[in-house]
Amino acid sequence: MKIVSKIVISVVFILILGCSKESFDEGGSGTIKGRVVRDGTFESLANVKISSNPNTSIVFTDSTGNFTMQNIPVGTYSFQAQKEGYVARFESGTILVNEVIEIVFELKPEEKVNEPPTTPVLKTPTDNSVDLPLNVTLTWSATDPESDPLQYTLTLRNDKDNSIVTISDLKESSYNLTNLKYSTKYYWQIAVSDGVNPSVLSAVGSFRTLDFPNARFLFTRRIEGNNVIFTANESGQELQITSSTSNCYRPKRNLQINRIAFIKSVGGQEHIFTMKPDGSDVLKITNSVPIAGFNMDHVTFSWSGNGSQIIYPYFDKLYRINADGSGLVQLYQADSGKFISECDWSNDNSLIALKTNDINGYNAEIIILDSAGNYSSTILTGVVGAVGGLHFSVNNQKLIYTMDNSGYQSPDYRQLDNCIYLYNFLTGLSTQLNVAKPAGTNDYDVRFSPNESELIFMNTSNDGISTRYIQKVSLTVNNSRTTLYTNGFMPDWK
Repeated sequence: MKIVSKIVISVVFILILGCSKESFDEGGSGTIKGRVVRDGTFESLANVKISSNPNTSIVFTDSTGNFTMQNIPVGTYSFQAQKEGYVARFESGTILVNEVIEIVFELKPEEKVNEPPTTPVLKTPTDNSVDLPLNVTLTWSATDPESDPLQYTLTLRNDKDNSIVTISDLKESSYNLTNLKYSTKYYWQIAVSDGVNPSVLSAVGSFRTLDFPNARFLFTRRIEGNNVIFTANESGQELQITSSTSNCYRPKRNLQINRIAFIKSVGGQEHIFTMKPDGSDVLKITNSVPIAGFNMDHVTFSWSGNGSQIIYPYFDKLYRINADGSGLVQLYQADSGKFISECDWSNDNSLIALKTNDINGYNAEIIILDSAGNYSSTILTGVVGAVGGLHFSVNNQKLIYTMDNSGYQSPDYRQLDNCIYLYNFLTGLSTQLNVAKPAGTNDYDVRFSPNESELIFMNTSNDGISTRYIQKVSLTVNNSRTTLYTNGFMPDWK
C-alpha cells in the first residue's frame, strides 16, 4: 500500500510541473518591424522616434525609414511615430509569442502657421494735429512675417455727424483725403489683412481742419428727424456744427464772448447750451428750470449785449441766468392765462421785449420791460392771429416783428400771410414793410442785419410743408430779396 501511494504522489507532482511550464511559455514576447514614410510621396523618413504604450522600448528609424522592436511582451499596444515637422501618427498592434508583426506609418508634414501682419502704425498726420487743409494725405506702415501681400481698409468719421466712411481694398500704405470740412475733427483707423488671418487694427488717430472762414450766419436745418445747426458765410459755404444725432436749434451768437447759444433736447426737456463757433466746447447753461412754452418752434431766448447773461421763458415766467449757468433769477411773470414765448434784450441791456400769448399761441401782446423786469409799456395788443420774431435795433429806436395779416387762427397754429412790421419807439407807430413778399408765403424769425440796412428771415409757402429758405432783403434798394440758403430756418446774422 505504501509503494502505490508514492507512485501516485510522483505522478501528480510531474503533472503539476508540466502545467506550470506551459503557463510560463504563454507569457513570452514577440517582435514588431515597420517602416515610416512621408504621406503622399511615400518618401522614407529617417530618425523617426518609435515608442509604444504601454511603454516597452524606444527605437529610431534608419536611413531607409525601417525600424525593429524586439522582445516586446505579449499584449496589445499603441505604437507612435514622431518626427519634428510632422504630425505624430498612432497605430495599434497585438504582439504574439515568437511572432513578428509589421506596421507602416505615413506621416503628414505639419502645415506652417501663418503669422498675422504687424499692427499698423499711423505716421502722418501726427495724432491731434490741428489747422490742417481740406486735402490731407494719410500714411501708415505695416509688415507681414511671410511677406504676404497686404490690403488695407481705412475708416473715417468726424465729430459733426454720425457718418462713417469706409475705403477698402487699398494696396498702398497711403491715401489722399479731399474735400474735408472746415473746423472739423476727424478720426481715422487702418485695418490690415494678409488674406489668411483676421484683420489687424491700428490705434485711432485724429486731426482737425482749418477754422471755417468768415462764418457770420447761423441757421437750423432738419436732418434725419433732428434739428441740426449750421454756420455759413456770404460765399454760400456751409458747415454743420452740431451732430445729426442730437436735436439742436435756435442758434444765436454773441460776438463779445464769441460763443453761440442754442436750444437742445435733453431727456424730454429743452435746455439752453452754449458752444464755440466751430461747435466745440459745449456747455449746458440751464438746469433746474428748462426753457419751455406753448410751442418750441416759436420759443426764443436772448443774450445780454456783453454776453454775460441770457434771458429765457419758462411758460408764464421770464428768467435770467449767467452765461456759466449760475445766478438763476426770475425777472417777470405774465398775467394769468398768458405764456411768454419770445424775448429780445436790447444791445445796451436797458430794455426787454416780450411776446406773450395764450395756450394756443393767440391773443398775442408785445410788451416792454426795463432791465430789472419791471413793466414799461405795451406796443401791440388786441390783434387776431399769430405774432412773432422780435428784434431790437442797435439804438433801441426800432423793433422788428412779424404778424399774420390774415388773422387766421387754427389748432395747428398755421399762418397764412405772415408779414414784417417795424415799430418806431420815437413815434409809437407800427408800419408794415414793403419787402416784396410773394403771395401765399410767410416770413418768420425776422432780424436786423449787422448794419441794419437789411433784414434776414425765413420764407416759406403757407402750406406748412414746402421748402424753407433763408433770405435777406434790402431796406434801401428796391426792397429786393436774395435767397442765401435753402432748407434752413431760425436764422441769425452777426
